[in-house]
Amino acid sequence: MIGWLGDAYLWVKAAHVIAVIFWMAGLFMLPRYYIYHYAAAAGSEEDRQWQERERRLRHIIVTPSMILVWVLGLMLAANIGFQGGWLHLKLLIVFALSGYHGWLIGFGRKIARGQRPITERRLRLLNEVPALAVIVVVVLVVVRPF
Repeated sequence: MIGWLGDAYLWVKAAHVIAVIFWMAGLFMLPRYYIYHYAAAAGSEEDRQWQERERRLRHIIVTPSMILVWVLGLMLAANIGFQGGWLHLKLLIVFALSGYHGWLIGFGRKIARGQRPITERRLRLLNEVPALAVIVVVVLVVVRPF
């Protein structure tokens, strides 16, 4: 492969895809955990167990995967020179997903304090955000419509 990554390009690309899979899995799981957490009474043993599960998911899978997605993705983008409208839109979507990730973390802190700032139904709808983003990103990367 042409570019500064040379023969490492395909390895970096594979690692990027693996990190994306882990990050997306975490972004699908975390809101689902919050939905189950909603049923627990604040301060109860079940509440504490959900907080610990959520903390582990965030610290072991979701946040490290997001960091890897960004590092490896920027390496790949730099390798091709940040060319193509599809890449710019993809980066915008990944930036938005990173914001969603941050919102989920803040939302988890509110649940840990016993707050339930939105309805369970709205939380279930927000759980679909990563799915829609994945659809658009995969089409952009595979089809490269522009």
